[in-house]
Amino acid sequence: MSDLVTGDAVVLGLRPARLPSRALAIVLDLVVYVAGYLILSIGLAFSIASLDEAAQAAVTVASFVLLLVGVPIAVETLSHGRSLGKLACGLRVVRDDGGPIRFRHALVRGAMGVVELLMTFGAVACIASLVSARGRRLGDVFAGTLVVRERVPGARVMPVPPPPPWLACRFTGLDLSAVPDGLWLAVRQYLTRMNQLDPAVGAAMAARLADDLVARTGAPAPVGVPAAAFLMAVVHERQSRDAARAFRPSPSAPAATGFGPAPVPASHPVPLPQVAPVPVAPAPVVPVEAPRAGGFAPPA
Repeated sequence: MSDLVTGDAVVLGLRPARLPSRALAIVLDLVVYVAGYLILSIGLAFSIASLDEAAQAAVTVASFVLLLVGVPIAVETLSHGRSLGKLACGLRVVRDDGGPIRFRHALVRGAMGVVELLMTFGAVACIASLVSARGRRLGDVFAGTLVVRERVPGARVMPVPPPPPWLACRFTGLDLSAVPDGLWLAVRQYLTRMNQLDPAVGAAMAARLADDLVARTGAPAPVGVPAAAFLMAVVHERQSRDAARAFRPSPSAPAATGFGPAPVPASHPVPLPQVAPVPVAPAPVVPVEAPRAGGFAPPA
């Protein structure tokens, strides 16, 4: 870890890249640049075949300087210190204060790289990187830059230890709305690292954090409860409330009844099925006879 300090007196925890990862990144870059130089040289050999030897030598030197010196400088400037090899190895070139590099930094690094990497086959760069405390070569020293690692292993999140069983559900009525997030973070950090602290220092920190919690909640701590156990129980109560709030069903959601289909909102009516009409046969016509004489008359 490198303690780089910015202009605002902020300490940056950057990880300087060491010789193996830097060497691998440089090798990858050189493979790409040399392959491009060879392809360009073959194309130029056919295009300048009609020129004299002096012109051919001048074009060859210009192409060498352009591709093996100018292109790396342009790539580092435009990508803010991440060439193809550095991108593959998870590295990046930054200033001494942690900021992105500019053209002048890339120019000094590229000019010194011709001497360190190409003329001496990397011997000077290897010696300078091994001697430097932060693995810098001469180009980094003169340019005021540093190669750092961008991909670092993530920190393992330690869980908060559970409270003693006899303190479970004892703080259900405690008002935790006035406790700020910064105090919760400090309590959590203490509980996850209290086994790594000196017992006297850890007890003093627990007592101070417990006093802050009591001042924020307005309820005194139970008599005879250790400060660390009190912190565990309060944090466990807050986690239980957060979990209950997260998994509580929404009041607008319809309640489930049985295993039947879910109710359909009124805004989306269910279309009724179309029933084909059933053909009905016409009723037979029965002839009606006229009443005869002397028949039954309707009652008066």
